[in-house]
This record gives sequence, structure tokens and C-alpha cells, in this order.
Amino acid sequence: MHKVKYAHMNRGVCEVALGDAILACLTERPMTGYELAKTFDASIGFFWKADHQQIYRELSRLRDRGHIRGREVVQSGKPNKLVYTLTSEGRAALKHWAARPSSPPSIKDDLLVRLYALDCIDIEPLRADLMARLEHHRDRFGRYERILKKRFPDGTAAPADAGKLLALHIGLRHERVVAEWCEEALDRLSSISTRTNVQPLEDSQRENKG
Repeated sequence: MHKVKYAHMNRGVCEVALGDAILACLTERPMTGYELAKTFDASIGFFWKADHQQIYRELSRLRDRGHIRGREVVQSGKPNKLVYTLTSEGRAALKHWAARPSSPPSIKDDLLVRLYALDCIDIEPLRADLMARLEHHRDRFGRYERILKKRFPDGTAAPADAGKLLALHIGLRHERVVAEWCEEALDRLSSISTRTNVQPLEDSQRENKG
């Protein structure tokens, strides 16, 4: 059986670029730049981050490449808006990108590095950091649940939305597992007595005098 070799920098391995993510968003429906930015905030942004200015800059690049076109829509009583649509070239570019093998994301997490050196750092700041992480992942889990109930109330999806439902499922599982891990880590740390690694100044002065 042919096996795909995953390597972060291998030639041909798929790395998601912002333009690819925007093209994927536009497969759902034509959108303005503002609507794309809101979509990133509420859905695709959970697994591909971009701020609004980055999105607007990338839209200009995609237009220059002929991957999208902008259509001005006249509005009464407010500024006209530009609605972006995928071109046939854009759909071909998205298919070409999607046909390449994906690359598992690498982890760069300073919290995990601190845990690696647990016996040499102060516990209380680490506990506070873990509490913040726990709340963050609980909040994201709740947001995923709300999206799931709103978009897929019966837990099923039409073929066109099957990928979105699968993405929600992995998002829910990820946030739940990480939140549970944070709870486990906090429980473990609570059994370790609070200690400081920096000798108080007055103690070191007494030792020097002695």
C-alpha cells in the first residue's frame, strides 16, 4: 500500500496559506470582505487564524491572480459593497491545493516547555496559567457546541456540509480533551507543595555574613 510520507518541509506537502482558506470559504457562497472576516472569526478561524487586515490584503492578491472576482453591489443609504466570488481559475487552484498531502501541525507551546522543567520553576504562576488555559478551552468547547446545535440541530449534515460537521466534531473533541488535561495537570500540581526557586535576598545576605 502506498503511504504518504509526512514531512514539514517536504516538497509537495500541503501548507495552508491564507489564500487557500479564503477560497475554501468562498465555496460556501459569495461574500464581502467583511463577511469573510466574520466567517474567520466564527468558524474557519478556529483552525486557521487571520486578522481582518490580512484578509483584505489577501483578497487583493487573489483578484490579481484571477482566482476571485469582485462585483460592486449598490446599496441605498450606505456605501456600496464589493462581493467576492470564486472564478473557474480559483476553483481549479483550490482543487490543486487540496489534492496535495496535508502536513500534521507541529506543536510550539511554551506551557509544555515549562512543564518539562517543572522541578526548577515556581508552581503558582504555572497553576494560574493552567487555570487561564482551562477557561479558554472550556469557552471554545461551548462555542463549538452552540455552532453545532445551531447549524446541525439533529447531528446530521447534507453531503455539501459533511466536512464542516466533521471539523466541528474534531474541534469539540480537541477542546474537551485539552480541558480535561488542564484539570488533570491542576490536580497534580495541587499535590506539589508551593516552593520558590529564588532565595530571598535577606537570607542570602545572612549567609554571606556568616
